[in-house]
Amino acid sequence: MIDLYKYLNSISPIYDITWNNIRELFVETSLKKNEYFIKDNEIAKKIGFLKNGVIRAFYRNNFGIEYNKHFFTSGNLVAGYSSLINKEPNKINQQALTDCQLFIADYKDIVNLYEKHHDFERFGRKMAELFFVNKEKREVDIVMLNADERYLIFQNEFPELEQLIPQYHIASYLGITPTQLSRIRRAFYKK
Repeated sequence: MIDLYKYLNSISPIYDITWNNIRELFVETSLKKNEYFIKDNEIAKKIGFLKNGVIRAFYRNNFGIEYNKHFFTSGNLVAGYSSLINKEPNKINQQALTDCQLFIADYKDIVNLYEKHHDFERFGRKMAELFFVNKEKREVDIVMLNADERYLIFQNEFPELEQLIPQYHIASYLGITPTQLSRIRRAFYKK
């Protein structure tokens, strides 16, 4: 639970009384590899803090082709954010790529704490701002940068993932084929 406390404070300072209330909401649980945190068409109700492991966020088109949108790694929040906020069915699957340990809380309880603790509400606002900035950066990168440049960004953002997950997941995230990724990796390691 100390990792969650450090994470919250790294975004925005949380008072001790607020932390005592937050910590009561979270329950430790686990996901086995390939289990889902949330599936498409479910209405999200929970938010999680990933203690360890890797979860991918992906969507599937009408032809069954999967596209990786994001990877959640240890020390980050996990949730079907749009579904939590809009109370509409989730559109993005979140699946464990490794065995995972999480702390999970009901989102409605989190929102109730915003009313009581303005320091936590400030944390929520700052998180929303971070998500927006990261989403916009990712959208610009996928359109404006070539595959080599996107691969370098991936390596900086997720340095441990290449050893933990299949290469086709990385290729999907980068918007390229596994063959293209193999060529890029070969060229990088020759340098």
